[in-house]
Amino acid sequence: MRTLYSLAWYLLAPAIAVRLLLLAIRDPAWRRGLGERLGRIKTRAPRGIWVHAASVGEIQATLPLINALRLKYPDLPLTLTSFTPSGREHALRMLPEDICCALLPFDFPGAVRRFLERVKPRIAIVVETELWPNLYAACRRAEVPVVIVSARVTESSARAYGRMRRLTAATLSIPEVISAQTEVDAQRIQALGADPTRVTIGGNIKFDFRLPEGIHQRTAALRADLQLGARPVWIAASTHDGEDGPVLAAHRALLTAHPDALLVLAPRHPGRADAVAGLIEAAGFRSGRRSSKASAGAGVQVYLLDTLGELAVFYGLADVTFIGGTLVPVGGHNLLEPAAFGLPLLCGPHVDSVRRIHGLLAEGGAVRGVVDADSLAAELVGLFGDDDARRRVGAAGRRVLEQNRGAVERALHLVAGILR
Repeated sequence: MRTLYSLAWYLLAPAIAVRLLLLAIRDPAWRRGLGERLGRIKTRAPRGIWVHAASVGEIQATLPLINALRLKYPDLPLTLTSFTPSGREHALRMLPEDICCALLPFDFPGAVRRFLERVKPRIAIVVETELWPNLYAACRRAEVPVVIVSARVTESSARAYGRMRRLTAATLSIPEVISAQTEVDAQRIQALGADPTRVTIGGNIKFDFRLPEGIHQRTAALRADLQLGARPVWIAASTHDGEDGPVLAAHRALLTAHPDALLVLAPRHPGRADAVAGLIEAAGFRSGRRSSKASAGAGVQVYLLDTLGELAVFYGLADVTFIGGTLVPVGGHNLLEPAAFGLPLLCGPHVDSVRRIHGLLAEGGAVRGVVDADSLAAELVGLFGDDDARRRVGAAGRRVLEQNRGAVERALHLVAGILR
């Protein structure tokens, strides 16, 4: 089966090349690291720990694990790979220079062999469930033990993997340990062919998120710099096309009850900033843009956050947050970061990408559901009009976060057992 799988990769190579070219034309991030896609990684120091996480969300979730590994194994170099350029760029921004951040090679047999020859990892730690048959097989040949942590298998992905049952089962036979997020994940992984004796339940490392060191000092400085004073602030985070209109309409309704309220509008993709600025202007709001270093004084009603890497510090300014990608069928984004700040979470119905975390937070009382501009406005008016309720909903998110910590410590225990 793996031979046919490899043949499919080679047959698709021309289409992959064309796709990469088109992406590189549109986004310079895709131009960087093209050689890494073929395994030509420039590692600083081999014979260390290799961690792989798919994209930005997984990279962010992996940071506590990376920090814990650095503390426990200070003499072992670390390599972190991502499948997406955005994940790689996020890793480069967030991690120290001594950690090699690269793109995962495509699953061509030659590419993964070159990658392993350069990195020579003592162990491979895969976050969530990234199954690459040729890469895993190459790890087995090179005697590199593979550990999957925080593994999850959704119902839809279980069906997809099930269509290639023999290949999936052969791939799942390679990891030394698979640490699933939940009992349901463990059962699905075993049903796909994993050895039950190698499957354990370790929880979700995303819950081990900690606020960045010094974030409250940075927030206080930002509040003074923006001239916010004590104004009520809410943030619409990671919005997508089709959400900015309802968000602005809800803010107009909020201003009727709280005329001094400020909306921080943060599009998911900075490339949409000009279009969103046009919507703000057409709606008649007085606005400022972060990229122009504008203040958010009393005259500003909407502040456009159109820079990268500052969302966390802006969460520190806010009293309430709406999570983008939930009013349109995108699936939602990171809920745990604003929950760590103690912010009430407003989410639309489309939460497929964060369903389990959303379910836990909603069950704990940290989430309010909205479906359109009117319901969003009603929740905002209610929360800003009731300080006790707002604090209670925000505290519920922190409580859920604390109750579900511990996955990183369990992952470290598994890694230690193998490295010994």
